[in-house]
Amino acid sequence: MGDLHSVPGSNLTPLGLIKHLDNKLLIDGKLVAAKSQKSFPIHNPATMEVIGHAAEADAQDVNDAVEIAKKAQKEWRHMDAAKRGHLVTQCGDLLEEHQDELARLMTLETGKALRTESQVEAKIFANTFRFYGGLALELKGETIPFSDSMLAVTIREPLGVVGAIIAWNVPLLLMSLKVAPALVAGNTVVIKSAEEAPFAVLRAAEIMNTILPPGVLNMISGDGPTTGEALVRHPDVAKVTFTGSVETGKKIYKNSSEKLVPVTLELGGKSPMIVCEDIAVDKAIEGAMTSMRFTRQGQSCTAASRIFVHESIFDSFLEGMKTKLNELKIGDPMDMETDVGTVISPAQHQKILTYVDIGKKTPGATAHECSALPTDPKFSKGLFVQPVLFTGIPNSHKLSQEEIFGPVTILIPWKNFDDVINQANDSDYGLAATLWTNDLKRALQGVHRLEAGFVQVNQNVVVQPGLSYGGMKSSGVGKEASLEAMLEHFTHKKTIIFNMSGV
Repeated sequence: MGDLHSVPGSNLTPLGLIKHLDNKLLIDGKLVAAKSQKSFPIHNPATMEVIGHAAEADAQDVNDAVEIAKKAQKEWRHMDAAKRGHLVTQCGDLLEEHQDELARLMTLETGKALRTESQVEAKIFANTFRFYGGLALELKGETIPFSDSMLAVTIREPLGVVGAIIAWNVPLLLMSLKVAPALVAGNTVVIKSAEEAPFAVLRAAEIMNTILPPGVLNMISGDGPTTGEALVRHPDVAKVTFTGSVETGKKIYKNSSEKLVPVTLELGGKSPMIVCEDIAVDKAIEGAMTSMRFTRQGQSCTAASRIFVHESIFDSFLEGMKTKLNELKIGDPMDMETDVGTVISPAQHQKILTYVDIGKKTPGATAHECSALPTDPKFSKGLFVQPVLFTGIPNSHKLSQEEIFGPVTILIPWKNFDDVINQANDSDYGLAATLWTNDLKRALQGVHRLEAGFVQVNQNVVVQPGLSYGGMKSSGVGKEASLEAMLEHFTHKKTIIFNMSGV
């Protein structure tokens, strides 16, 4: 296994690491400057200070990365699966040694709270590589009893070069969900980071390249229309996996269809949480705090941004939620006492505030703004947002139907169970849903009827390796985080028949 001190820059501070990674791509196992000679600034969302610059890869840089990955894949695919799995497991072990470093980098560029968000994500990140590393020997086929005179079998083969494009809200987790299964299955990868958060991903790729053969994992940065589209359209990219907006996902789907290559898309959600009258209110409130991902400022595809509460407990639920939210400390993301950091960018900050303003102007609606914004002048330009609970807004409203991706949720009372299930399903999205009840019969009926790919009862845990994750409708195509994801989305099945007659 790699040694901690064998990784370049291991003793650097987060800002020192950013200087080490500044204006770099990672191609063929080395940090290199973009041939475009272009870069763009990366800001600390808590202060809006520029902390570094990311290299802006153009079509030539993308081509270099893909061609290197294609060359490396010729040997990587023929390596024993167990050895590939062992190397990926070693990556997980080494990433765990660096998890504090990666968490601090991620906090610096995303504004997520270190204690409640980034440290948790860095741990799951390392575990995901170990999880997939242990599944290497599951890349097996079948024997088919087709005929006594024939030996018919299937085998699993890698696809080739995988183009992976990730979002900024959980950049390390998304990286692991795409890179780990692709590598174990025998593919090589070119990953494009989100424009807002490139450094933690680049650093993780650099760490992994102390273990992996050169060219197996490459990382580029840049915008969607230039860098991302060049990666998707490249003729040697045999698979595209993407997490992001519905609009961008549709473009990627269309561009990939021109090459007839497989695509995995995770595109967001407007996830319902249904609270029944038989559940303890305190338990449901704790669940809502987790389900809405308030410590991540609601920047989650699975955030419970529509909470349907039975009318008999609605008032007590609302008051309890306000009390819990007011206990959260919003402030310096690097401070271990902080519960909630910032949102990612000025554009996202303005988008959230625009939705809040629309809600406030809605007749009959009430905005319950909670928690206190930081008063330290150091953070006067920071992208902090108060959590907002809206009441008096129907499920048909813009705020109830569109993904806000911020700490804004709608509380809607209900009386009839059939009606609330129908309301929950009345959405273009179908990623996640939660049902809170002590009635087993009602729970079984509800989980079968809810139109979502990831349904939980009396909990809402974040995505974990081993739990198949993915949505339906506009929430995307395909699954992640499971053995199924590796087999179905990063390999193809080949049927082989031997004629044994006369042998």
